[in-house]
Amino acid sequence: MTYVIGTACIDVMDKSCVQECPVDCIYEGARAMYINPDECVDCGACKSICRLDAIYWEGDLPDDQQQHLDDNAGFFSQVLPGRSSPLGCPGGAAGVGPIGVDTPLIAAVPAPSE
Repeated sequence: MTYVIGTACIDVMDKSCVQECPVDCIYEGARAMYINPDECVDCGACKSICRLDAIYWEGDLPDDQQQHLDDNAGFFSQVLPGRSSPLGCPGGAAGVGPIGVDTPLIAAVPAPSE
């Protein structure tokens, strides 16, 4: 089981969760944050600190957030636009830095109007 970041994080990326995560498993895309399900230790620290209420334990995902379970995992297992291989488990977000791209699901969400 793992934690999942949902829709409320898109285009906001508060990042309070990143500072709270003891295993550095929350990675930054272009418009959203993603929790690596293979690196997450299920401690819940990210959920308790998230000011956007965007993080859910996968067993508690509301119906309207279910698509994010596979999407968060896909950020690490699929070849993302502009990359030659999946990100996989690099062992911590700090060593990788911002990835700069998102999954197709997040990229397809209309940007907020200015």
